[in-house]
Amino acid sequence: MSLPLHLAWSGLTTFDLDDDLLLLGLYRIVLANGLRNDITAYLNADLLARHWPRLRIAVGKPVRTCWEQRFPQLVTAAAA
Repeated sequence: MSLPLHLAWSGLTTFDLDDDLLLLGLYRIVLANGLRNDITAYLNADLLARHWPRLRIAVGKPVRTCWEQRFPQLVTAAAA
């Protein structure tokens, strides 16, 4: 999957989603910098919940707090 330059402006733009590290990198970028259309285009709810325990650390506290307040199921996923 390739991200547009308004998201991936500082480096890697193509991500192999079969590689967990690259998937996490793409999700981190979209979670931190994506607009509504980007979020719906590039994120999958099941993958987000599955990888949230690692992603919540990578995105930092402000992004983590925002996402966990809006989607309480992520808090549950992180506790599992």
